[in-house]
Amino acid sequence: MAVKQWALLILVIAAVAAAVGLYVQPESVAAISEKWRGSTHANAESRAFTYWDDQGFSVIPPGCAKCHSTFGFQDFLGEDGTEARQVDEPAKTGTVVNCVACHNPTAHEMTQVEFPSGAEMRGLNGEAVCMQCHQGLRSTEDVAEAIANVDLDDVDRDLSFINVHYYIAAATWAGTEVQGGYEYPERSYVGRFEHVPDVQACDECHDPHSQRVDPETCSPCHSVVADVGDLDAIRTSQVDYDGDGNEEEGVAAEIETLQEAVYAAMQDYASQTVGTPLAYANRFPYYVVDTNENGDADSDELSGDNEYDAWTPRLLRVAYNYHFSRQDPGNYSHNARYVIQLLYDGLADLDELESVDLGAAKRPAVR
Repeated sequence: MAVKQWALLILVIAAVAAAVGLYVQPESVAAISEKWRGSTHANAESRAFTYWDDQGFSVIPPGCAKCHSTFGFQDFLGEDGTEARQVDEPAKTGTVVNCVACHNPTAHEMTQVEFPSGAEMRGLNGEAVCMQCHQGLRSTEDVAEAIANVDLDDVDRDLSFINVHYYIAAATWAGTEVQGGYEYPERSYVGRFEHVPDVQACDECHDPHSQRVDPETCSPCHSVVADVGDLDAIRTSQVDYDGDGNEEEGVAAEIETLQEAVYAAMQDYASQTVGTPLAYANRFPYYVVDTNENGDADSDELSGDNEYDAWTPRLLRVAYNYHFSRQDPGNYSHNARYVIQLLYDGLADLDELESVDLGAAKRPAVR
């Protein structure tokens, strides 16, 4: 067969395959680049990439460089010729997470990730790269070690808030396998959230370059997404976890109601048992003394000098889990049952002293 005929045959086969869904034309580099430019990974103005400038640093410390610099991540991988799985040197400022951070031989071959608890997840694929930076920095072990040998309701001025860090989707998704939340002794927790085949890993839900979730991916099973165009309207269980009587709201709303209950209970405990009012803001230093006792973290209270320092072990572990639940905006889809368990257990813990009304709230079962 002549070359031209072979070429024509190949084009016909490709067209037919594409038409029936057997072949998908790869995206062009230009299209991928455009997606990436609109992502948070490419936002050179974001605090994730400018914090060091604001603080007057000329370099990014090794403990931060892994996830806040392309140079740091390549150092962690060993792509710069240094030992892998550690960051050896501070990284230069001025970079974002660009193509070569994730597209290199070491990253492509990565199949396992170690979490702050020391637990390792193995047998991973492309999601392993995402999990290196979206795992948080703390775990059950950190909180348990900090509060050991201190009576639950004694104020210890040596205690300080333990920050799990930001965008901890992998820690939420893995649940008790990595113990990213503070898990109460003698309680059992769910493990990784097993979704459905082909919609399981990070890059099977999120576009790996834009980071966005296409509602079309969810709508075949979650028709509510197609109806209202809102991912947080999703729910699969008919259990009314927050006990508010609404079994139609999305599970994200169930989590939000429990968050509100936990925060109110923490504030009651801080004021009535500890004697130092507390307020939370979703920014550093997170927990501050509520000096005017209005229940809010006002702008003039948000300073390191006013950081909350009247921690008891009971308050610290509830505060850790409340913050954990706030640091993953997609927790309702990543592992709602794990987050609800953490929040419910915090309420039950405070109920021992503050007569928290658990009402009809229900703790998710461990299957």
